[in-house]
Amino acid sequence: MMSSLFAGVSGLRNHQVRMNVIGNNISNVNTVGFKGGRVTFQEALVQTIKGAGRPTSISGGTNPVQMGLGMSVAAVDTQFLQGGLETTGQISDLAIQGSGFFVLSDGHGEFYTRNGAFGFDANSYFVDPSSGYKVQGRMADGTGNIPAVSTVGDIRLPFGQQDPANPTSSISLSNNLDSSATDSLASILSAGTTGIDQVSGYAINGAGGAHDISITGNQAVKSSFTGANLNAAMSGSTTLANMGIDDLTGFSVTVDGSTTTPITGLTLQSTVNDVVRVINEIAGVNCTLDTSDPLNYQIIIERSRAGDNVAYSVATSAGVATDAANGNIVNRLFGLDGAGVATVGGADHTFTALDTFTPTGKPAEAATQLAIDVDENTGLAIGINDLGGGGVTVKASQGLTAGDVVIETADTQHSTSITAYDSQGGRHTVIMTFTKTTTNNLWDWEVTLPGQETILEGGTGSVQFNPDGSLLSFAYNGGAASLRFDPGTGADFLDIDLNAGNTGQFDGLTGFASPFTASAIYQDGYSVGILEKIAIDSAGTVTGIFSNGISRTLAQIILADFSNQGGLRRMGNSMYQTSANSGSAIHGIAGETVAGSISSGALEASNVDIAMEFTNMITAQRGFQANARVITTSDSMLDELVNLKR
Repeated sequence: MMSSLFAGVSGLRNHQVRMNVIGNNISNVNTVGFKGGRVTFQEALVQTIKGAGRPTSISGGTNPVQMGLGMSVAAVDTQFLQGGLETTGQISDLAIQGSGFFVLSDGHGEFYTRNGAFGFDANSYFVDPSSGYKVQGRMADGTGNIPAVSTVGDIRLPFGQQDPANPTSSISLSNNLDSSATDSLASILSAGTTGIDQVSGYAINGAGGAHDISITGNQAVKSSFTGANLNAAMSGSTTLANMGIDDLTGFSVTVDGSTTTPITGLTLQSTVNDVVRVINEIAGVNCTLDTSDPLNYQIIIERSRAGDNVAYSVATSAGVATDAANGNIVNRLFGLDGAGVATVGGADHTFTALDTFTPTGKPAEAATQLAIDVDENTGLAIGINDLGGGGVTVKASQGLTAGDVVIETADTQHSTSITAYDSQGGRHTVIMTFTKTTTNNLWDWEVTLPGQETILEGGTGSVQFNPDGSLLSFAYNGGAASLRFDPGTGADFLDIDLNAGNTGQFDGLTGFASPFTASAIYQDGYSVGILEKIAIDSAGTVTGIFSNGISRTLAQIILADFSNQGGLRRMGNSMYQTSANSGSAIHGIAGETVAGSISSGALEASNVDIAMEFTNMITAQRGFQANARVITTSDSMLDELVNLKR
């Protein structure tokens, strides 16, 4: 009977333990990083009333007769289930997803926690503000590298620390130089005796410089015939009859050796002016009465277009041989008898134009011959073609003559700039200008520095592209291997590699027929900077962001994991320490040695499930009530037993 009392007492006591654990769980429902506990019971002492019997040949065996004497707490386990993440926006707040613990130190031993509500103390140490314990990790060196042999220690991030200047050693060039571009506007510097008075347009080759053009030769001549000298008493109004003409037959004009046109419509009363007019109208040539010599007037027939007599000519018919030959119109006006026709051959122009081009800032190139522009209507040479590969109009409105002319074309250029830094952090604007040359796909480049810098070598060069627009070569003039200049401030000389990409590739400068986009896209230098803020990634890498725009690794937060997390010993303040059954801490990096990952700007909430805890509370209460009934029932039975004596 007494056993039931003590069994009930053990039930009351141990259900109270369970309630204590439930109460602790519920009280920590909002504790950052808290891991709830769980009580498991086990049967306590067992009283054996009768042992088991072995089976015999004539009977079976018997089971033991045993009676339990109550229950006890088997274990109070910590449930390391993942808690939800709550965003805080505070960079120094950290949460772990997956396994692992943050490592803290008080200078003597290590503590482990899932509570990542960290901050900085007055000495810039990364700490747990509630305890002052310092977060553990590995510090990077001055270059941002974390040596493999570095030891685990306190993390210190001194805001306001300086990041020393780093001189520029490389500038990367990329994007396109327009192979079809031209800004080479042409203008005349001097025309000499050439008669050139109009220069306009842009040279197709885009090359800038001076074109010294030497023009030699003669202008084209028109085919013409001058008639016989007329009596001074005659004039344009004199009739043919008054000139002694009585035969109008056989008069014709032949143009270009093929078309013969009879001159008709004249009478003996027609005047000399009528003859001139009819020849102009019917033959389509230029016929005039030359009165420059008052004693000898002459009719002149001239082809309206100048040029080679083979292609462009004019001729009159021969005079008719009659008894009155001198009275025939052809004989009288042009002095021709039956012996033949009258013609004077024209001639094509003999001009040549040699262009000696001197590119801007470079020696003169070999002379090239340019084409002569001929007026199709007049046959006269009136200008020059092909200057600068075409695109430029060079005209002599009154006709071309021999002489020298100088025409200037502007450079086709594209510029880009970038800021470079010297060893003292000084800023230097590097301007790179590309200038198109007369060679296809070839550009000259030049670096200028607008300050007090002095370029020592490598300030000029050339870049050439393949026909498909890929890079063929990038070279420095004078055998230089890099751009070298003196900052002029006492800082070290700068040696900068200008990287235009790989030969045959499109990973740097290109030469397509598309708009200019070429630019200096990157340089590796920077000025002195001050640490302003930090960022922490999922592996726990702490990156410092400096005022000069540079980001550099400062530290690596480490995590610890254990063979048996449940064996850790609670130390309060959401911290744990190792025990004999947890195993030693395994230090590592999140996502590598340790499977968990770190979230910056978030905290892990308590993993306590309120619904489950309330349910456990009900079952604990029922268990407690049942055990209390065992005691009261046993007490009643003892009371009946005592009353037997009455």
